[in-house]
Amino acid sequence: MKATQRRSEILSLIGNSENPIPASALSERFNVSRQVIVQDIAILRANGYDVTATNRGYVISTKVQASRVMKCRHSFEEIVDEGMLIIGAGGRVENIFVNHRVYGRITARLDLYNRTHVEELYRSLVSCASKPLMSVTDGYHYHTVSADSEQTLDEIENLLREKGFLIEI
Repeated sequence: MKATQRRSEILSLIGNSENPIPASALSERFNVSRQVIVQDIAILRANGYDVTATNRGYVISTKVQASRVMKCRHSFEEIVDEGMLIIGAGGRVENIFVNHRVYGRITARLDLYNRTHVEELYRSLVSCASKPLMSVTDGYHYHTVSADSEQTLDEIENLLREKGFLIEI
């Protein structure tokens, strides 16, 4: 298979997948090294394709028309409810950050685009000794939420408000 054909198929696979695709999975599929895949991705980016590397693999970034920072507070047990609400309404949870009085702003990238990502995050938090970032600020935290429109973000804010999760800034 020629490199140009492989890159075209990589774009198709990543673009049509609901979940990120790891470089190792791509290298197995095309019977090339992981480094070849990394180089292919670099070439695709240089040619204008918006391929993003996440901790779960590669995704084609969709055109986000709007994003907003939302301040929230809830319990550990409600992490899934918050994430599912945002995802279900058409949003993406890009990150989480807290404003710590000693350490300042602490940010972690989340990249939650679908229900599976939310469930994986919760399972990871439950199964390890680490606590969620929001625990250092008594549940208060911020998310950068993106969506296709300001209307969708308004709807997400209203849903978070109804659940009692949204803190007015």
